[in-house]
Amino acid sequence: MDPEPGEGMLERAMRILSCFSEDDASLSAAELAARTGLSSSTLHRILSQMVELGMIARAPGRRYVVGSRLWELGELSPLALRLRETALPHMMRLYEATGENVHLAVLDGDEPARASALYIGKVTGHGSIPLLSRMGGRHLPHAVGVGKALLAAQSDDWIRAYCAEPLERETVHTITDPDELVVDLQASRARGYARAREEMTLGNVSIGAALGSVAGLPLAAIGVVVHMERADERRLAALVRQAARDLTKDLTDSH
Repeated sequence: MDPEPGEGMLERAMRILSCFSEDDASLSAAELAARTGLSSSTLHRILSQMVELGMIARAPGRRYVVGSRLWELGELSPLALRLRETALPHMMRLYEATGENVHLAVLDGDEPARASALYIGKVTGHGSIPLLSRMGGRHLPHAVGVGKALLAAQSDDWIRAYCAEPLERETVHTITDPDELVVDLQASRARGYARAREEMTLGNVSIGAALGSVAGLPLAAIGVVVHMERADERRLAALVRQAARDLTKDLTDSH
């Protein structure tokens, strides 16, 4: 697999970068070679160039990590520079009102089959329940509140295409039946917010509401995650919906 026909330097660099994950934040050259299929000579040549450009950085133990230059460039994305920065005060107010984890996510993927809920913002505190979510992390849209809010905002045809793919399961409560998911999303539309009960993590409830359409930005949603024992859904839903409305207005007014 070294290299594939017609594959250029950019494609091979992306193959290398795609090897890194939350569980594998640092990798050795041998691990990168095994995951990319690139020969040792090709890999080291590309790694050397990526290190010079700041895309990759060397770490102790002859390992490599994602470089700070990529983080710097990523912060120039409209998702960070416009959406997240505008959202932070609203997320803080929502956290102060609830004391719970607050998430901001966008629907990412060029087609329904590849769609995921990409988390671009998170506010948490000492009293919030521990979660696996992180900024830059992805989750199944049908398993989390913000993801369901994003799905419910799509057209019926889009949702049918999403449900045509196998629906993966995170817990025993994750909805994996297409017809059941459609009914759940229709209920979300009627309520004006989405909820996921123990569908991502046992014992937790997440509530999310989609923002309105904003020119130049992908569809986004804001939400909270709470433990079931203290989940006052009516109160939380009202706060989340208000935050979504206020944030939409701020984003629209600042455009």
